[in-house]
Amino acid sequence: MATTTTTSTATEPDSDPREPLDRLFRDLRTKRTGLSEREAARRLVAHGPNELTRRKQRDWPKQLLRQFTHPLALLLWLAAGLAVLAGTTVLGIAIIAVIVLNAALAFVQEQQAEKAVEALAAYLPATAAVVRDGVRLSVPARDLVPGDVLIIEEGDRVSADARLIDGGVEVDLSTLNGESLPAYRSAELTDVAGPLLDACDLVFSGTSCTGGEAKAVVFATGMRTELGRIAALSQRVGRDESPLERQVKRVAWLIAAVAVGAGIAFLPLGVFGAGLPLPDAFNFAIGLLVANVPEGLLPIITLALAVGVRGLARRGAVVKRLSAVETLGSTTVICTDKTGTLTQNRMTVTDIWTPGGDRSALAVAVSACNNADLEAGSGDPTELALLQAAAEMGTEVSPEHRAEHRVRQFHFDPTLRMMSTVDRNDDGLVVNVKGAPEEMLARCARFDTAEVERVISEYAHRGLRVLAVARRRCDAIPERREDAEHDLELLGLVAMFDPPRPEVADAVARCHTAGIRLIVVTGDHGLTAKEIARQVGIARDETTVVTGAELDDMTEAELDELLRGDEELIFARSSPEVKLRVADALRAQGNVVAMTGDGVNDAPALRRADIGVAMGRSGTDVAREASTMVLTDDNFATIVTAVEAGRQVYDNVRKFILYIFAHATPEVIPFLLFALSGGAIPLPLTVLQILAIDLGTETLPALALGREPAEPGIMSRPPRHRADGVINRQMLWRAWGLLGGVSALLVLGGFFWTLLAGGWHLGDPVGDGTPLHHVWVQATTMSFLGIVACQLGTAFASRTQYASLRSIGVFSNRLLWWGVLFEVVFAAAVVTVPALQHVFGTAVPPVEHLALLVTFPVIVWGADELWRWYRRGRS
Repeated sequence: MATTTTTSTATEPDSDPREPLDRLFRDLRTKRTGLSEREAARRLVAHGPNELTRRKQRDWPKQLLRQFTHPLALLLWLAAGLAVLAGTTVLGIAIIAVIVLNAALAFVQEQQAEKAVEALAAYLPATAAVVRDGVRLSVPARDLVPGDVLIIEEGDRVSADARLIDGGVEVDLSTLNGESLPAYRSAELTDVAGPLLDACDLVFSGTSCTGGEAKAVVFATGMRTELGRIAALSQRVGRDESPLERQVKRVAWLIAAVAVGAGIAFLPLGVFGAGLPLPDAFNFAIGLLVANVPEGLLPIITLALAVGVRGLARRGAVVKRLSAVETLGSTTVICTDKTGTLTQNRMTVTDIWTPGGDRSALAVAVSACNNADLEAGSGDPTELALLQAAAEMGTEVSPEHRAEHRVRQFHFDPTLRMMSTVDRNDDGLVVNVKGAPEEMLARCARFDTAEVERVISEYAHRGLRVLAVARRRCDAIPERREDAEHDLELLGLVAMFDPPRPEVADAVARCHTAGIRLIVVTGDHGLTAKEIARQVGIARDETTVVTGAELDDMTEAELDELLRGDEELIFARSSPEVKLRVADALRAQGNVVAMTGDGVNDAPALRRADIGVAMGRSGTDVAREASTMVLTDDNFATIVTAVEAGRQVYDNVRKFILYIFAHATPEVIPFLLFALSGGAIPLPLTVLQILAIDLGTETLPALALGREPAEPGIMSRPPRHRADGVINRQMLWRAWGLLGGVSALLVLGGFFWTLLAGGWHLGDPVGDGTPLHHVWVQATTMSFLGIVACQLGTAFASRTQYASLRSIGVFSNRLLWWGVLFEVVFAAAVVTVPALQHVFGTAVPPVEHLALLVTFPVIVWGADELWRWYRRGRS
């Protein structure tokens, strides 16, 4: 049932987690003040780390097989089959070798991408609060051991199987039993009947605390937990295929269909119409298929997304899925919290107002109704600020003093926006309450309404956060918060200032230029939220502020109408449920929504948004689990950085797709010329030379384009529409028509010049053993080198979609220059090394012809530069 604890030499007797508590402490050899650090370290060695052991999965053969069966690989298999049927077995073997090599490269790159995402866990180490040597500590969750006393609070992820010894919590057990409603677990509920998961005083690893606070003693860790018993259900998260990859795969099938269709159409045309011998017709069909295959496309996309994810992590945004990088770039609306996201979350009490001028009772109340530790500096920033103010007024604020007098606590409720405690003092029992003034005043009696509202309005206009503090004497300990939080005596108002983050104003300005709408959703007073929003550039005088109560009264149609515009909005005094409703309405209107959150109740909205953004520092474990992206610095500016990075990754994917597609035209047209001439014009390019281009000279520059710096003005254009495809007509025109068309003309020009200069006339035979065979080999080599030279121009042209090359700097992408160097060296080796000459059928062309190649890159790039200049002028 339960695991056993061990000494350094032997295994201790079994411990039953449902046996009497004193006996459980004895069996686990621990106590309520926890283990010592030395004993915990010893047990960690004996038990091992508190983590699930992943079984070695033998799914890599399946992943490798996928590389052999995607549509582009299937197209090459067809070409290899045709080559064998045509009697050119050597060519068939060469194509199969290309399939194997390409599959191996793609497999390795995909594995690297997966490891890149898995490595991000290091940026978000799970931690747990424990008591060791009688002191509360935060330790890595993997260091928990049986016998540790664990502190569980609202929003925590339970890190081990444990028995509650004090307090009560609501826990989400859905990861273990599928139940969607939280269950209440309490140290006072010690029913030992029924299954272990139903025990009302036990909590389990992998579940979430959705409310309350408790202490528990750990009795099982790692694979000995209930979660460890069913670990096979979550041994491996399935690979999430990006929408971008799905788009490209659809395009790949389209390319395959076009290539096969063209081959089928031209095969009888070549044989019967043009009179080509059957082997020549087959060679034509093979060349058409191979020329249409962009072999490295899918692995390069995967790698580009993985690089984007790693880059974002270094800048404070941990993205948990590859596909999210693409989504980030199309964000149209950011719904953001105020406290800690727009502001520094460094609260300072600036003003205190009390009805009678005496602050001592208020100081005692805020010290009692508090869970922070001022000396250790741990706890909510608001509570720390209140403790600091109380200490300066001479009130005892130590956690020990607070625990000595507290008899009950009603935790902060995000819907009520209140917290209360029941404390015992010399006069009996007192309920101390703090919370949002609107909620508090509705429960207070006998106060000057006009004066209080005047003070609240004055503080809010100054951008101060306002809390009301109250108390009530009682004769018995209330069982429900409704019994405690009524007929309160208002003790006063506390105003705090949380300064805006200095970098937020610039980030907001970048959002405005990028066409991204900003909506503030906060629990603060509307005037406070509006003033902070005004200071960072979100709000203006006419900005609409909607309170939670006003939103509750709105119909869905009214909310849709409110959100339909593009102006900024502020939702104040909002509950977390407001975020969910706003996210649903915005997405229904076609927006791509990024939503921030940090609390347990924010989790549904974070899941519903296109990009759920959780806070890494102040956020709860539940919020981080529900999110798509986690900010390690809790900073709004990092969201904008992530959006920019998403746009950059998407642009770079389009750049190398453009680069790869551009070479299809100069590779396909020579085969069409050969077929349409009935063989009177010899093949300007061989299939093996195409393979050398597609797999040898093309890959590294394409990878380098995936690392291209952001283009100027990337955040000065509106977001792309959700339905926009990565490949569109304009891209295909630029790739196949402009860059590919110019390249094809140059390549054919070089081919015919070399052929004619060698004495060839239309229809002359150039086969092996004929006088013109060497001239033809030189001419095909000229075509090969011509395409490589055009690739250089295409690579630099592809670096920008709109801007000029000069504006981004010719040398700003050093990786591209290394790729170009490799391309030139590889091409030179194919042409000059005897062994490679024999394989690829090349020969060195005349020197004066080689000199012509120097102009090819400039002409290709120049044509595209003129086109982009024309487009900039029109826009």
